[in-house]
Amino acid sequence: MPSNNRIAIVDYGVGNHQSVANALAFLGYRFVITHRPAEIDAAPALILPGVGAFGEAMDRVRDLGIGPLLVDQVQRGKPLLGICLGMQLLAETSEENGQHRGLGLLPARVVPIPPRAGIKVPQVGWNTVQAHRTDVLFSTTTADCAFYFDHSFHLACSPEYVAATVPYGGDLVAAVQRGNILGVQFHPEKSHNSGLRLFRSFFNYYRISS
Repeated sequence: MPSNNRIAIVDYGVGNHQSVANALAFLGYRFVITHRPAEIDAAPALILPGVGAFGEAMDRVRDLGIGPLLVDQVQRGKPLLGICLGMQLLAETSEENGQHRGLGLLPARVVPIPPRAGIKVPQVGWNTVQAHRTDVLFSTTTADCAFYFDHSFHLACSPEYVAATVPYGGDLVAAVQRGNILGVQFHPEKSHNSGLRLFRSFFNYYRISS
């Protein structure tokens, strides 16, 4: 088991790492922003943030050589929370600007938000999330709570992995859960009290103390 309690915010050059760090600092958790294998291996939990395009992000992950490391860490039971693009990278494939392969930690694919009357793409702003599972991410939030979204693509996966949905021209996946692999399409670090409660729920479930 890891010998320290510094949560690893995985830095692969494409992400809102400082915003996540600010949220964890506010909650009193110890963390490190890193792509160093030794620090990732020593961490009790991993956070994979991300903003931008899927293909570019995966190129950075491959250039740093950390893809196999992340897969190995998760397969050994370490909890990982993907945020926004970071959640999408957990999928097998993405259709954003061509066809791209992801980390393959979720049997899922990333597809465009379908154009529908009355909605704008991308989805930018606050929206209410409906939690379907409350054991890990949503154990301390209200039944219907609002989070901040900013995305043009969404995750398509089996309902068994869906932890929460968001109504946007139909129900889109807002959060996923497959064992110790978790992800959220929204930005908890930009979602004020709801986001802080979600981080706390995640760390409390895995007994990571602040």
